[in-house]
Amino acid sequence: MWNRLFRKKNVDQIIKDAQSAEGAGLAKVLGVRDLISFGIAAIVGAGIFSTIGLASFNGGPAVSLLFVFVAFACVFTALAYAQFASTVPVSGSAYTYAYVAFGELFAWIIGWALVLEYAVSNMVIAISWSQYFVSMMSGFGVEIPKWLCMAPSYALEAHAKFLEVGVAGLTGGDKAALIAFQTAPRLGDIPIIFDLPAGLITFFVTWLVYIGIKESQRASNFMVIVKLGIILAVICGGVFYVKPENWTPFAPNGLQGVMGSVAAVFFAFIGFDSISTTAEECKNPQRDLPKAMIYCLLICTVLYVAITVVLTGMVNYKELNVKDPLAYVFEYVGFDHMAGIISVTSIIAITSALLVFQLAQPRIWMTMSRDGLLSKKFSKIHPKYKTPSYATIVTGLVVAVPSLFFKMDFFVDLTSVGTFFAFILVCAGVLYMDYSGLSEKSKFRVPYVNGKYIVGLSFIAGIVLLNVYGQEVIAAWRAMPMLEILKHKILLLIFWMTWFGLSIYSYKMNFSLLPVIGILINLYLMTELGASNWLIFILWLLGGLVIYFVYGYKNSTLNKNFERDAQAKL
Repeated sequence: MWNRLFRKKNVDQIIKDAQSAEGAGLAKVLGVRDLISFGIAAIVGAGIFSTIGLASFNGGPAVSLLFVFVAFACVFTALAYAQFASTVPVSGSAYTYAYVAFGELFAWIIGWALVLEYAVSNMVIAISWSQYFVSMMSGFGVEIPKWLCMAPSYALEAHAKFLEVGVAGLTGGDKAALIAFQTAPRLGDIPIIFDLPAGLITFFVTWLVYIGIKESQRASNFMVIVKLGIILAVICGGVFYVKPENWTPFAPNGLQGVMGSVAAVFFAFIGFDSISTTAEECKNPQRDLPKAMIYCLLICTVLYVAITVVLTGMVNYKELNVKDPLAYVFEYVGFDHMAGIISVTSIIAITSALLVFQLAQPRIWMTMSRDGLLSKKFSKIHPKYKTPSYATIVTGLVVAVPSLFFKMDFFVDLTSVGTFFAFILVCAGVLYMDYSGLSEKSKFRVPYVNGKYIVGLSFIAGIVLLNVYGQEVIAAWRAMPMLEILKHKILLLIFWMTWFGLSIYSYKMNFSLLPVIGILINLYLMTELGASNWLIFILWLLGGLVIYFVYGYKNSTLNKNFERDAQAKL
């Protein structure tokens, strides 16, 4: 059984299976520009139009450097994705890559984690879209009832706060939530409150993805042009309102405040890997996928840094804890006309990100279904539209229903946990490809820099620097009981142990330096996420393992082939 859990798929067999499966009916229509457009659509979405405000509020102007740091981490991961995409040009993203490098069990775990990256992140985007939509309609004089445009927990929390401190102790957001609680229709004593716009936009985008990749491509290209236009307008127009004194202090809450925004900032970048899910709809995936990943990551990093510098220069960072920061800063400086334009166009911009993620998730399920790990219905291709029809409908339901009832901040950190996990395994997969010789089949390879001595020397340097400059941290650790260290610092301990282990193996096996850097940076960023998110993620993975052992292990294509071969020998 142990050997069966880690059985790997052969690259040539994966490509052959994809060509002979129902998925061979996918339309090959995407070129480099289309892929870059999809990448920009995914990366420049709710992050730049919503969560960038919260990140700036927590970290101040220094968050612009955090974007650079996170993008730096993503570059190493993007290179790893690009190598895998050029080697295994089929849909499935990190799931397929893990199947090749680590075997079936890891592939299932990654595929299950990718549900968090795509489906759960789309819940965030749908909720963010709803907030902008409600704001835009209010600007046109159309007031949507409060109970139809928010998660019920907001209203319940506002009512509880009202009972505790009265109306005088409520903020503007709390007052709106209290109105929702008081005006909502009731089912007995239970107020009926949900986010209708979030559900409706998910339904519309799911329909668009259902009817065809070409239609999705055209819609995405149009929305990306609009999106880039408004972002450039914000940057160019906002420069004239920048006050340098707003950049002081640069990091008001110190390094802790900056790193505390990791989840919000990293959420902005997770979309670049969605490009790899369209491999079977590319005209030349082995050439075009690597180019598109690197280009869109570089373009989006420049945009994020520029807009963060402008936003924190236009208003003080303390003013940016709002749901629509781009529109807010222009309202703040009295340029209401520009604020109105941003509110309208941001609806289109956020829709494009929703479209790409909603496109990616069904294709991962389709690939898992081909491998027998999910029901065959998930690999069914529509005869007319040439899309994974059943998987697309299920994705729509999985995203729409929670977005009707849950708060946005519940999902942001959870999305990042699953993504970090996938990124680490993809970087580690490149090390396996180099070791096993699979890299020889890659038309694009991560540039090789021998890490034999560098990884170990950097580990020693890290220990020295910690002892020289981290005495306060060390003293705090010494004062903590062992149970508290294990409870709150276990991820940091894992980070240092992993670095030590990679130092040893790099010396023994001449590991390539760039994938090692990708592993370490992503693992370090994971340590900045809250323990509660990790607990939910672990429970999520355990639930996924139950499904695998109940259904996937028995119905796996590799398992059936193994049993057939065993019977043939008898």
